[in-house]
Amino acid sequence: MMTPLIRALVIPLTGLGLLVAAPIQARAQDQPRTFDVKAMTPETALDIVTAAMEACREKGFQVAVAVVDRSGAVQALARDRLAGVHTPDTAQRKAWTAVSFKANTLDLAETTQPGSEAFGARQITNALMLGGGIVVNAQGSLLGGIGVSGAPSGADDQSCAEAGLERVAVDLEF
Repeated sequence: MMTPLIRALVIPLTGLGLLVAAPIQARAQDQPRTFDVKAMTPETALDIVTAAMEACREKGFQVAVAVVDRSGAVQALARDRLAGVHTPDTAQRKAWTAVSFKANTLDLAETTQPGSEAFGARQITNALMLGGGIVVNAQGSLLGGIGVSGAPSGADDQSCAEAGLERVAVDLEF
């Protein structure tokens, strides 16, 4: 049974919900019910991983490279022979963070420093605000992200990720 206090709160809130839902429903009826998205092929993800790892090897870095799709699910992941045990997870989290925030993690590392307004973003589960994660965009569509872990710095990780993207950039601009 509803007490008078609860009834006094619920009835107005229910009415407010109907007032808010009506404009949303009207707009939704004018919109299409489906939409198309572009996606990287697994072969493209593997090409990115290979190119990024080669770029790091040329600099003497042993790394892990992860490529995730637009939803953050891993498409390809490789760890070089001497890369640290932690690097596959770190690379995946960097790629996921880049996709989730739609920003390169080197930039996020700077904008989420302690004392900044965005510092709380560092508390989001799986988010990793360390350089080495970049977004993959083509023709205005978010396709995924690349994460590299194991180089001496986040800037070095990002450089290798960018080399991976360069390898397939022309193909992505269909």
